[in-house]
Amino acid sequence: VQLQASGGGLVQTGGSLGLSCAASGGSPRNYAMGWFRQAPGKERAFVAAITANGRSPNYDDSVKGRFTISRDNAKNTVYLQMSGLKPEDTAVYYCAADSRFGGVITAQRPVEYDFWGQGTQVTVSS
Repeated sequence: VQLQASGGGLVQTGGSLGLSCAASGGSPRNYAMGWFRQAPGKERAFVAAITANGRSPNYDDSVKGRFTISRDNAKNTVYLQMSGLKPEDTAVYYCAADSRFGGVITAQRPVEYDFWGQGTQVTVSS
């Protein structure tokens, strides 16, 4: 499975930004999908994940109420809509696919994901 993330950019505090992750190859419709982020000098951290059927999103507490993960299986694409952005949201954002368990579990550890996109930079200015 190849994952291509896009949509990053520069935004002011309080602004909004939408990320997309297009999947090709394999069976992405059967995979749970996740978004992670990595700030300079920090480990890659969980942001949000969604099951294969799109009914059970899961969020890190730091983004609850501000970020929304969704997916369109007809387009093999996962989205992350971000609003109320803060400078601490600045990071490289990665999408990832978890091929285990038919996509019914939303994992939060990077090691549980099989496939990764290349990352897209999100910068929030204060």
